[in-house]
Amino acid sequence: MQKLDRESTNEEELVAKKTVLVSDTSGDEIPDGKRATIRITFRDARKGVRELDVTDAEAESIGGHSVARRGRRPRAAAS
Repeated sequence: MQKLDRESTNEEELVAKKTVLVSDTSGDEIPDGKRATIRITFRDARKGVRELDVTDAEAESIGGHSVARRGRRPRAAAS
């Protein structure tokens, strides 16, 4: 087993990396747990799909309508 010397360790190994999410609309930092993704699907399939990272407050202010969740209903709600 080798013993590591403190002098031989590289300082880069001791630095932590942090990913910061920034809103695409306002440019503000998005705190943990407050992120929303807006997905824009064009009718013309050649244009593809666009996604925006925004805060949940910005997503609520944009509006739109709620979409029902997909999948089978739970047993209690089905009857």
